[in-house]
Amino acid sequence: MHSVKEQQLNERIERRLTGLALKAYRLVKADPEIEALQDYANTVSIKRLGYNDHGPVHMRKVTSNAIKLANILHEAKIPLSLENEEVGVYEDSLVVIVLSAFLHDVGMSLGRAFHENTGIWLAQPILERVLAEIYPDQIARRVIARSLAMECIMGHMATIPIHSAEAGIILVADGCDMEKGRARIPMMLATGARLGDIHKYSALAIDRVKITEGEKKPVRIEVHMTENAGFFQVEEVLSPKIKASPIRHHVELWALQDGREPKCYL
Repeated sequence: MHSVKEQQLNERIERRLTGLALKAYRLVKADPEIEALQDYANTVSIKRLGYNDHGPVHMRKVTSNAIKLANILHEAKIPLSLENEEVGVYEDSLVVIVLSAFLHDVGMSLGRAFHENTGIWLAQPILERVLAEIYPDQIARRVIARSLAMECIMGHMATIPIHSAEAGIILVADGCDMEKGRARIPMMLATGARLGDIHKYSALAIDRVKITEGEKKPVRIEVHMTENAGFFQVEEVLSPKIKASPIRHHVELWALQDGREPKCYL
């Protein structure tokens, strides 16, 4: 049974999709194995490890962010990697983005360490099963989509170099889920005392993150905050992820706080 927040996000995501990408999303959101993985990933993250949300709400937020980023780039006539390499079209890229965003944190069901790597072998059989329904009798398209989705999942922590625009979108989309204390906690803080930790307080200072069309670049990301501490979250979490992303040249990043001049990072 999906929560009210999950249902709201489902509706938001489905309004932005058509065709095969919409089919892909409806398949994964109704898949009982994925639902169980997402729920248990959250149990491990929050109850066992003391981290923040890495479950069904977070994975839906990242999916929503990723679709928005992809659509803005597409409207700006910037081809994603499958289209640029002439092995697919934009719809195929959206299928990959939906699947990888929805599955990117399933590795948290095993633990935090290297969860981007453990996630790919948990996701692989699911990807194969879902892609067989999306691309029946089209083995080449399934192989390409599976490979790219696995790069997206492996690359979402910026611990390895990534080279596709699709993986870059997932990386940035994940970093943008930082509202009201949901920012991803860096790996170096996985152990040790958290009392007074600047990451904790900076995350709580983030009010909302807006992804819109940019003025100087195609994508504009605005981080709205209530306290100065929020700037640390932008500088230590989101900005490094954008800089590590293949779509970095298409993104402008702004931090805004009432009473202060907006600060541009990219």
